[in-house]
Amino acid sequence: MSAIQDVIARVKEKDSGQPEFLQAVQEVLTSLEPTAQKHPDFVRAKIYDRIVEPDRVIMFRVAWVDDRGEVQVNRGFRVQFNNAIGPYKGGLRFHPSVNLGIIKFLGFEQTFKNSLTTLPMGGAKGGSDFNPKGKSDQEVMRFCQAFMRELYRHIGPDTDVPAGDIGVGEREIGYLYGYYLKIVNANTSVLTGKGLEYGGSLIRPEATGYGAVYFAAEMLATRNLDLRGKTAVVSGSGNVAQYTVEKLLHMGARPITLSDSDGTIVDEAGIDGEKLRFVFELKNYRRGRIREYAEKYNVPYFANQSVWDVVREQGLKVDVAFPSAHENEIDGPSAEALVKNGCYCVAEGANMPSNLDAVRVFQENHVLYGPGKAANAGGVAVSGLEMAQNAMRLSWSREEVDQKLQGIMRNIHRAALEASEAYGCKGNYVMGANIAGFLKVAKAMLAYGIV
Repeated sequence: MSAIQDVIARVKEKDSGQPEFLQAVQEVLTSLEPTAQKHPDFVRAKIYDRIVEPDRVIMFRVAWVDDRGEVQVNRGFRVQFNNAIGPYKGGLRFHPSVNLGIIKFLGFEQTFKNSLTTLPMGGAKGGSDFNPKGKSDQEVMRFCQAFMRELYRHIGPDTDVPAGDIGVGEREIGYLYGYYLKIVNANTSVLTGKGLEYGGSLIRPEATGYGAVYFAAEMLATRNLDLRGKTAVVSGSGNVAQYTVEKLLHMGARPITLSDSDGTIVDEAGIDGEKLRFVFELKNYRRGRIREYAEKYNVPYFANQSVWDVVREQGLKVDVAFPSAHENEIDGPSAEALVKNGCYCVAEGANMPSNLDAVRVFQENHVLYGPGKAANAGGVAVSGLEMAQNAMRLSWSREEVDQKLQGIMRNIHRAALEASEAYGCKGNYVMGANIAGFLKVAKAMLAYGIV
């Protein structure tokens, strides 16, 4: 058994109750096998053993009062995974599914994603099992303030800079940042995803979706293709999905699907600019459900089915796919259906939305497959640009930020492609992205000695 397989076996033994974290460790470390052969010093210094252990895990109680005057208790997390190349950086997720294993998986993946951006940011993640869905603004505010009462002592502009994630948008960031200012009396770049009025960056809400499309375009260009006229399926209907659709329209593609936890819509005519504006209003202001799109535009709605269920069961023809909802939304049979129905490019807007079986199907069928840590790095990249603007007390224009984002996504694609070739797996973006992201962190850890 190789040194890396030994590490995987030990993680499976110690963290058997954390399936998402185990999946991420297995996927990443297995792809790093060539690095162990080229860099025996990594093995001697136990870099692979050390990189799967977070620097620290912070878990805390969040007690708050709802609108009925009743005390509610949730659990909060912050996993500071690795700061070898910069301050910890990663989002906060508020969702009932949040647990320690999910936060560890996200923080582990974030370490390599942040490294790929070439910006000086380490990896972290945090959140709570609090569900903002159905809560009043006052309840969300009280929860955010209670959450920050503990979190503030663990973060700082040169220590740990959280951002938003699922369930944490501009509203939540505003409540969190406002309370942080009240506690510490210092206006510093300690959260990103802020509103433009108090230090946010243009393009930040759009960045993950835009970046995924830019990455897909770079992959397609390796086969002398582009997005013009291509049929695209997009899952989810939050920020990532909305701005993925917007950028697909800008680049001449025809997006035809959106979804939420209740079901999926299919609009064969294409989700155009007018329809997308309705989705923006529906999801961002009224917090409505995607079935209202089907009712308004008289298109098919598939209740209790994901985009991938619909692709499989309805034989939906697809050129490019953008899974943008949640982890493990695409399994092996769904991946096989995508391939059968003509899909030749997948760019992940969500974190680890394709399980190991699905990834294997994509790779065996030579699908251009952009894993989340590469394809959806645009969000954290612009968060890094927001930190830079805050530090310099500057505000860049929309065009400047978008240009920098495009450059970063182009560089991530090139780094992944070059690493895949250098380590004997040309065109394998999973191995290329993992290796490119890992090497920078590993070399920094090696330079620090045993710490």
